[in-house]
Amino acid sequence: MSDHDPDSRLVERVGRGEPAAARMLVAAKLPRIMGLATRMLRNTGEAEDVAQEAFERVWRTAGAWQPGRARFDTWLHTVVLNLCRDRLRRRREVTGTAFPEAVDPSPDAEAGLIEAERGNAVAAAIAALPERQREAILLVHYQDMSGAEAAAALDISVEALESLLARGRRSLRARLTESQEATDG
Repeated sequence: MSDHDPDSRLVERVGRGEPAAARMLVAAKLPRIMGLATRMLRNTGEAEDVAQEAFERVWRTAGAWQPGRARFDTWLHTVVLNLCRDRLRRRREVTGTAFPEAVDPSPDAEAGLIEAERGNAVAAAIAALPERQREAILLVHYQDMSGAEAAAALDISVEALESLLARGRRSLRARLTESQEATDG
């Protein structure tokens, strides 16, 4: 089964309580998990909390992990998505407002400001997408997951994923075009 899942041997070692294996797993997975959580939540502190919660779940379940049911990486991304969804739901319940604007604290030249504005526009456009479209876009384009892996993480068919991606891309294109026209006009 380990041929199917490149992480299975490492997860088995974590399950046996090997500290070196735990460090290796965190080193291998943390950057991508933080990237996904940060893009979903647009808040580094909350993303760190989500990553910590996700790895706590890994430590609790590694001993019972059964290779072959799902790839470990897919399962871990699903856990992170669910933790982010919970935080976003709580955030909406508490504030009832949209995402705060991201502010770039570093002073820079005009080109840097333009690039930051473009990045903020893309981030805002992604944040404005319906939840499932946003998740599909983030998993495929930012987490570099294959269509099959992203579909498994979202618990949908590959065809449904492709539909979400197509609708999400159209919405992003339209929002970014509107944003650009408003800036130019």
